[in-house]
Amino acid sequence: MPRNLLRTSSPVLVGRSEELQVLVSTVPRRSTVVMIEGEAGIGKTRLVDELLAHPKLAQLKVLVGHCQHLREPFPYGAVIEALRSLAGTKLHTISPVAGALRPLLPELADVLPPQPEPIGDPHAERHRTLRATREVLAAIGPAVLVVEDLQWADDGTRQLLRFLMADPPTNLSVVITYRREDLAGHLPLGTAYRPPDHVAGILLQLRPLDVDAVRVLAASILEHEPVSAEFADRLHERTAGIPFVVEELLRSLHGTAGRLPDEVEVPVLLRDAFADRLAGLPDLAHRVVHAAAVLGVPAGVEQLSVVAGIDAEQAELALIQLARAGVLHETRPNQYGFRHVLAQQAVYDSLEGPARRQLHLSAIDALRGAEPPPLVQLAEHSRRAGRRTDWLRYGEDAADRATEVGDPAVATGLLQRLLAEPDLPTSEVDRLATKLGSVAYAGLDQHDPVATLDRVLSDQRLSTAARGEVRLLLGRLMVRQSGRIAEARMTIRQAIDELTERPDLAARAAALLGTTYIGDTPVAEQLPWLERVEQYVGVCDSLEIRLSLLANVLGSRLAIGDPAVLSAVSALPTAVESQAERRQLARARCNLSDSCTTTGHFDKAREFLTSGVRLAAEAGSPFVVSTARSTEVRLDWYTGRWAGLAERATRLLGEYRDLLPVASELSLVLGFLAIARGEWPAAAEHLGQTGVHSPQDSMTPIAIGGFAGLARMWLAQDDLPAASAIVERGLQLVRHKGIWIWAADLAPIAVSTFIATGRPHEAAALIEEFADGIAGRDAPLAHAALSFCRGELSEDPEPHFRAAETAYRALDATYLAAQAAERAGTQDLPALADWYDVLGATRDAARCRHDLRSRGTPAQSRRGRRGYGLELSPREQDVARLVSQGLTNREIAEVLFLSPRTVEQHVAKVLRKLGAVSRAELGRATG
Repeated sequence: MPRNLLRTSSPVLVGRSEELQVLVSTVPRRSTVVMIEGEAGIGKTRLVDELLAHPKLAQLKVLVGHCQHLREPFPYGAVIEALRSLAGTKLHTISPVAGALRPLLPELADVLPPQPEPIGDPHAERHRTLRATREVLAAIGPAVLVVEDLQWADDGTRQLLRFLMADPPTNLSVVITYRREDLAGHLPLGTAYRPPDHVAGILLQLRPLDVDAVRVLAASILEHEPVSAEFADRLHERTAGIPFVVEELLRSLHGTAGRLPDEVEVPVLLRDAFADRLAGLPDLAHRVVHAAAVLGVPAGVEQLSVVAGIDAEQAELALIQLARAGVLHETRPNQYGFRHVLAQQAVYDSLEGPARRQLHLSAIDALRGAEPPPLVQLAEHSRRAGRRTDWLRYGEDAADRATEVGDPAVATGLLQRLLAEPDLPTSEVDRLATKLGSVAYAGLDQHDPVATLDRVLSDQRLSTAARGEVRLLLGRLMVRQSGRIAEARMTIRQAIDELTERPDLAARAAALLGTTYIGDTPVAEQLPWLERVEQYVGVCDSLEIRLSLLANVLGSRLAIGDPAVLSAVSALPTAVESQAERRQLARARCNLSDSCTTTGHFDKAREFLTSGVRLAAEAGSPFVVSTARSTEVRLDWYTGRWAGLAERATRLLGEYRDLLPVASELSLVLGFLAIARGEWPAAAEHLGQTGVHSPQDSMTPIAIGGFAGLARMWLAQDDLPAASAIVERGLQLVRHKGIWIWAADLAPIAVSTFIATGRPHEAAALIEEFADGIAGRDAPLAHAALSFCRGELSEDPEPHFRAAETAYRALDATYLAAQAAERAGTQDLPALADWYDVLGATRDAARCRHDLRSRGTPAQSRRGRRGYGLELSPREQDVARLVSQGLTNREIAEVLFLSPRTVEQHVAKVLRKLGAVSRAELGRATG
């Protein structure tokens, strides 16, 4: 072995050339999402540094943010850090929404627009921040956003990255690094992610180096002096092939004639390596590096000097020595820390227990006077110093602050660690456990909250009442998650047995079990729970609790067409005093809006929605706002407000994909819209997410609507067996549930399917069953659908379809009214076709024009002029869109009621106008 070791790291990248080549060949050319995962020390940061230093990226603006392990609550922290580097940068063509970043980025005050007026809606405010970030990134030109160590990110950063990566600006690439083993739920973004078609997606999983690569790495560090195969083999064995450990171990061998230690674990290797490196440095340097290891985050000279117990001048001199020795580095201006968390941990582990404790006490003194106080750090130092009372106080205060600023990940982590403390009295365990349950339940973006509450329930110190409260929160949380409703009902039943001392919470649990639209439990089993809740409402003195219970009771009864509900709604107050009461009133009104949308009281639905969203915004209820937004999307579909609806629903689905009630409703509307455009693959995908595959774990009216959509899709493609099978499954769910008014979308297509498959007697029986099921129910949408059903089977259909049209128009259900008018044989098909076009119902418009041609009446030209030059005509736009959906020429012809030859000509024109050479390229251009 050579005697002179001069480098602390390799001057060349070793073992990652293929990965680097993939990145360099992709990132500069197009919008790219890069996800780099690997264990600590594996070389993620080195690979990113090599990428950013490559000449091909010289024209790209580089922004880098780091997630910190011991961080204070700060939503969007890593991305905000990255954006700070834009200080002084000119931002061109930026919209006013970018001003939403002003409070977070005072450094950019001279280039950002004025801050917009507050919206008052937490969801809308948050979404505006996401949009503002995207605006800024789009305005700086070609850029690369790097976020390192995503396993330590706050939920806001994850949500912001999901938003950016779902539809990044065309000139932005995003690179994230993370350690999967340290991720909660093992998903770097909190949810599954798939890049959009127009974005290149790269996942790199870095593995340890093999023996040959370790030999090359050692030779490069040793400045090309020979490295024997035997030495490389032993070095690989000792370091597990982790590049950072290889580098540090070789550095520690300086002057030892290259003798490798006997086989020991990697942490011990690093500890000994840093001990050797520090051996020749003066005592002051030792004290500073020990202070840095205990602080755990990059710190300035003043903090380091206080913790080390020396003056600032001495600390500066020590920092110079430590930097020269490669022990500490200036991580950002005037902030000093270790190059890697493994290095920090190695030095920390080398300290004796009493020395560590004294340094933690000094850290508390150094941090206590900061404004605002870094509560997370104070809590951690108190815990490690053995100051249990301070640890409990700072820890709970830090959790409360994290909850206030919207960082539930920090809050749940702290509360869990507080609960792990032995010998806590039951009163404190109860308080912390219920607080943890509330934080987990209230959050929208945190990771694996169900597992969090499961762990709380395993704490034997919990009182029975507190256990019941936490179990109830767990059950309520499960209801929001796909595939958990049946399990949620069992959990909530068990909670009721534990809540005998809390009749208010037991009533809330019963209200959830009685909520009619959750799961496939027969309504006959749910009504007794509602009656139990109503009895408690009659004796309850708390307005907040009464409103909370009425939100479930009134919404559930209205959803099943109880004719007494709308008149009883007047008993709800129009204004309340406290935030808690306002939150429950908001929920009640939003639940009523959803039920009105289901039953067809669309004007009332809009009225309840407007007041409910306003109240939810005032009360800070993000989950209520989320459900209101999806209700609004479904309401807009029924009432023909389709302009921008697909884009809005898609955006919201990206936000709320993990919230079952919201995501399934949005998917239903996206499926219905896709059917109207003839986009069969998209329709099938969206409708498959409505609960049709697991009705027991669905929002039942939405799942029934999903069956209706799928049946309509298969019938439109003349796949009668598939349509018939779906109809049977949908009707089975309706009969099992026992609520026929929810078949307003399903019954008409079921009758059509029975007739198409030669089963008119079954169609007649279904109509009678439907009529009996909705008799006496306050459900105008279902009654309009009944007239439509009768028109499908009648020998004289026009009067029934006219009645359906009149009923639908009275509800402002414009699309359904148009369908009824078309079936009634309207004489103004050209106008109807044009209206379908304006609405965006491409297939319906094409069907009307096909009917005109079949009658020998020339179809009038569609909207717009005849000459389009190099622009796509409306018909060519339709063709291009369906090509991007993956439909063949024959399938497109069936959707648009054209001949395959005509479609072939349209495709050729589209390819020529867009400059595409293939259908695949056309799909990317239009996607």
